[in-house]
Amino acid sequence: MIIVRITMRVLPEKQKEVVQTLLSLTSPMKRETGCLSYTLLKGIKDKDELCVFEEWENREKLDHHLQSDLFGVLLGTKSLLHQSHSIHIYTIQQNEGMTAVLAARRKISSRL
Repeated sequence: MIIVRITMRVLPEKQKEVVQTLLSLTSPMKRETGCLSYTLLKGIKDKDELCVFEEWENREKLDHHLQSDLFGVLLGTKSLLHQSHSIHIYTIQQNEGMTAVLAARRKISSRL
């Protein structure tokens, strides 16, 4: 699995425009082959910060998306930001769930 985190510091007067643009990508992203999720988050401490999280099946599907017009729309918000997008791509080799949480909590309980 591939995780993409895109962080943006939006100019305050352009906040609504950027949010509307990013939200308009939700439906098309759901139809993108290989896209597992697309989430838009707003910063709690920094009201000018927006963050997009994308999950992808594999690198091939992500690379196709990075070349798409859809991703170009996201990059097109650059002129509405304090600085250029901060983009991080993470490759996940192992995925753990609730079993790992419960095992870790049992370790804590056994130390008490």
